[in-house]
Amino acid sequence: MMLAVRDTAFRTRLCLRLSAGEATGKTRTLLLEHHLWKAGLWHSMDLTSSQHNHLQNQVVREFKRQEGEKEDEQIVAEIMERRFFPDHIAYKTWEGFHFAGHEIRITEATDCYGAVVWPSALVLCYFLETNSKHCNLVDKNVIEIGAGTGLVSIVASLLGAFVTATDLPELLGNLQYNILQNTKQKCKHQPCVKELSWGIDLEKNFPRSSCHFDYIMAADVVYHHPFLDELLLTFDHLCKNDTVILWAMKFRLENENRFVDRFQTLFDLEIISNFPSLNIALYKATRKGKMKDRLSKQKV
Repeated sequence: MMLAVRDTAFRTRLCLRLSAGEATGKTRTLLLEHHLWKAGLWHSMDLTSSQHNHLQNQVVREFKRQEGEKEDEQIVAEIMERRFFPDHIAYKTWEGFHFAGHEIRITEATDCYGAVVWPSALVLCYFLETNSKHCNLVDKNVIEIGAGTGLVSIVASLLGAFVTATDLPELLGNLQYNILQNTKQKCKHQPCVKELSWGIDLEKNFPRSSCHFDYIMAADVVYHHPFLDELLLTFDHLCKNDTVILWAMKFRLENENRFVDRFQTLFDLEIISNFPSLNIALYKATRKGKMKDRLSKQKV
């Protein structure tokens, strides 16, 4: 196959085809020509069929990667637009968010990790709002672990769920305040706040026989802290055979990768959304083997 690569001609032809929405073999050939041009292969050259296919596959992957980056940037921009700040300095530090048709004001504290809204929480809230038909929370029993400021719990409550927001005892005061301020007389079910120290008194405070949750939600609970074993134990204790875990995680260090590997020894894990620009992945998980059972039932 003979290819004469000229950048100006390439750009003109490709723009015409893409603007017309045409994704044909000829368009892929033009992308291949551009790939060769970028690689410095200015001269005409003969390619075997296998070489052509290999380069074409490279071009298609690169094209998909660039399109994925654009989509990632657009969605991330939309998520971040949900956040706003006060027009004037208040005696309490707060941030505002627009989710589930409501203006949500979150009081924060800068002296504690758990009292700050992290981007993973926004990603999870955005998913809950924009996927309400596929992830219907109305009358569902939801528990959030590591609720922090309570944003995810608030959004889930506004979407109709009965929510239990949990965290360490020192964070419950601010958590309770935020939830009351943003859900009182606005929700079908008033959420409750409860202490949960990962791995401690789980059966006593959340007995398996009486506690059933349709969803376990978590945002940015995996980072450099010494309680990852206890966190995994907590997931294991709270998750029943029909429970769905929705978990947004920011990757920072190797700890996160190791935890994901260990998590997958107990749960089937799939990526719902991935945001490379934020280093955040949104996961859905169920008990080992239960995801396959659900899919087989759906087929029947």
